[in-house]
Amino acid sequence: MSNETAARGRDPIALSDALASFDALWSPRIVTRVNDYDVRVAKVEGEYLWHVHENTDEFFLVVEGEVDIALRDEAGERTVTLPRGSVFTVPRGTEHKPIARGRASILLFEPTGTLTVGDRHEEIPDYVDATTGHALV
Repeated sequence: MSNETAARGRDPIALSDALASFDALWSPRIVTRVNDYDVRVAKVEGEYLWHVHENTDEFFLVVEGEVDIALRDEAGERTVTLPRGSVFTVPRGTEHKPIARGRASILLFEPTGTLTVGDRHEEIPDYVDATTGHALV
């Protein structure tokens, strides 16, 4: 099944199969598209980096494991903990940093073409894949 076929809704996609198709951390794969949005899955472990999406919200669903999301905004800094099966939306313009203390898997919902590092223009660490998402193979 090609990504294009799946994106058009002709075949169902098992998230477990999608996640089993790659090993790279912090390197999301596009599972399907909904209107002008990508549905991406990623394996995560450790800390990501602080970043912000000025023009879009970012939706997280924890598929496996547990993920913390540190947040900074005009109200200050706080962290939300997302156990397996939890969802959270980071509002546009909110600086945030996902953290997985153990191996975890997440599903993201973002406008097609959204860069994983948001509007960050500083040096990006080697372990971070600054991408708009990779095709699911």
